[in-house]
Amino acid sequence: MSDTVIKELLQSHRRFFATHQTKSISFRMDNLRKLKSAILRYEKEICRALWQDLHKSSEEAYLTEISIVLAEINYHLKNLRRWAKPKRVSMPMKLFPSTGKIHYEPLGVALIISPWNYPFQLVINPLVGAISAGCCAMLKPAPYASHIAQVVEKMITETFPTEYISVIQGGREVNEMVLKERFDLIFFTGSPMLGKVVMKAASEHLTPVILELGGKSPCIVDKDADLTIASRRIMWGKTINAGQTCVAPDYLFVHASVKDELMEKMKAALLEMFGNNPQESDFYPRIINEKAMKRLTRLMEKGRIIHGGKVDLDDKYIEPTFIDNLQLDDPVMQEEIFGPILPVFTFENLDEPIHYINSHEKPLAFYFFGKNKTAMEAVLKTTSGGGCINDTLLHLSNHNLPFGGVGNSGMGHYHGYYSFLAFTHQRAIVSSRNWFDMKVKYVPFKGFDRLKKFL
Repeated sequence: MSDTVIKELLQSHRRFFATHQTKSISFRMDNLRKLKSAILRYEKEICRALWQDLHKSSEEAYLTEISIVLAEINYHLKNLRRWAKPKRVSMPMKLFPSTGKIHYEPLGVALIISPWNYPFQLVINPLVGAISAGCCAMLKPAPYASHIAQVVEKMITETFPTEYISVIQGGREVNEMVLKERFDLIFFTGSPMLGKVVMKAASEHLTPVILELGGKSPCIVDKDADLTIASRRIMWGKTINAGQTCVAPDYLFVHASVKDELMEKMKAALLEMFGNNPQESDFYPRIINEKAMKRLTRLMEKGRIIHGGKVDLDDKYIEPTFIDNLQLDDPVMQEEIFGPILPVFTFENLDEPIHYINSHEKPLAFYFFGKNKTAMEAVLKTTSGGGCINDTLLHLSNHNLPFGGVGNSGMGHYHGYYSFLAFTHQRAIVSSRNWFDMKVKYVPFKGFDRLKKFL
């Protein structure tokens, strides 16, 4: 992919957007339906590619990628006409007899850069918002997940005119070329480190950005938690996609009085899900590549492994692993793990984990298992992009909730109505009447003392 090709694609997008076709609600809905039909048509190819790239079972592929996108499309089809309708707002007496409305207009041409961990969902889900808002879009799939990247390109090219929605492929050099161009919005999902690169590039053109990043999402298990439920749900959240999930529980703080029991129950939950040897399970994914394997293996060098620890570099397999006897400044606590490794710490007083969380970067997710009253105390004393009480991951699957980070874990939101807003400019328009003209507002402001009462 050359710089010239990228420039030509971008210009074709701008010309197509200038025709105003994408602003039509019927056009947007027709193309949402086309996208849905294409996904259903390509479902088997999508599942096959996700197996090749990440060893995802078809069940996990549907649960965590395909179904989320299909539900998003259905939600937009159901609500788009209402969302896009200009919204009348109340006007203060001083502006009588004018009326005010918010008009929802598309930002223009959007660049969507997606990661490799959910390589279908995280490129197509933002696209739903772009189509719904009336934008054109250039998609940049992740090169590490090469099989699904090719399927996405094939599906999109077959379904939409290139001047409306295009796909570009390539590695870092293509990212550098495309980020030099001016877009009307850049939607990026990835690491905080790369998010800074994207934001810096966008600043050259004052391009707005939505950054869906990550971080070390804490999980707290209190002494009065239901340990059977907690163990199962923590292990589910940690082993989906082999822990390569931006909202996976990154580390665990468990009350000292229930630590041993929780560890045994988490081992039992793993046994129930994957059997004696997860490597032989059709439902246990793999690490994306050798580079990631070596990084994760390095993170396992400190502390005491109390479960798991098996590594097969050739198979890109890491067994679900618990590590305790760690120091809070050990390497595994200095970066987002993004793998099936769970550092375990104990606490006696809830203020201990809360202090640790608040003394570090704001995480993308926060999980608490225990009584609701204590959970809300922990929620109110910390901050995160989102989170769950007595569960993990589920907050991102509710289309009525905004999904996004805060601080180092990202900026901006999407999903459902928030996806529509993400690619939309909310334009304020005041319409004034000619039959009344308040002359006191003009120089030399005669009768201004009376006007002050209304200001």
